[in-house]
Amino acid sequence: MTLRFGIQLAPKAAELQQIRELAKIADAAGLDLLGIQDHPYSGALVDTFALIATVLAETERLRVFPDVASLPLRGPAMLGKQAATLDLLSGGRFELALGAGAFWPAIEGMGGPDRTNPEALLALEDATEIIRAMWRPGAKATVDGTHYSVHDVQSGPAPAHPVGIWFGSVGPKANALTGRIADGWAAPIPHYLPYEKWQGAQDTISASAVDAGRSPADITRMAQLVGTITDAPGPVRLRGEDPIRTDAAGWARILVDLAVTTGFDTFVYWPESPDDTQLRRWIGDVVPCTRALCA
Repeated sequence: MTLRFGIQLAPKAAELQQIRELAKIADAAGLDLLGIQDHPYSGALVDTFALIATVLAETERLRVFPDVASLPLRGPAMLGKQAATLDLLSGGRFELALGAGAFWPAIEGMGGPDRTNPEALLALEDATEIIRAMWRPGAKATVDGTHYSVHDVQSGPAPAHPVGIWFGSVGPKANALTGRIADGWAAPIPHYLPYEKWQGAQDTISASAVDAGRSPADITRMAQLVGTITDAPGPVRLRGEDPIRTDAAGWARILVDLAVTTGFDTFVYWPESPDDTQLRRWIGDVVPCTRALCA
């Protein structure tokens, strides 16, 4: 079983140097992924894509992605151009996780749209088609969508590698769209989608993929887990949106169960206290223990 592991960090203006240092530690230790939240309407947070560019420039192997990009405030044609550029500059280390939108009053306050859930899903589908069209150099991108359209746009450049488009989908209709057109599912943290609903979401994604003539195995399944790696053992039962607070062995048992029974292949840690100690415990204790149990 091939598993990938990552960590998530919030792009807080007051913690930029710490974030950069943690990214370097993760890179040197061989961690697979770094996700950076994207909430442009928060005054305490810097621009996610500018920070991603900096982190990619200061690392060598780490793959970095917005967790997840706020589509309503980004625009798909420019997202496609930015994604390809970041991927080229980093030698193929950028991935694109997309969100249809949340916190609509804040989005509207910044000049963005105010969409219903059905409208947001239509916009996400439009955007995905446009982004992929922008990655086909030597052609003209034309997409007539409901919420986003492009006409005779000179497309390109192509990314350095096949950039994954992962949806941070929540509800059944959004998960069905994920199965139909996305390259992966970045499962929302349990505050937005409780653990008990993860298996049902996985089933919906897989069934939709089959209906669309796709193999469910081709879709990345990312579990995002909030908690703390403690010194002493704690509960290993996932419930509601409760943070996971147990030792490295307990975390490993949880991850193995999610891999074997729920079908996740990628695990991104959201530490309650994002510091050097938690990152090193994740990399040095939880990750190798999980790999050993799944071997």
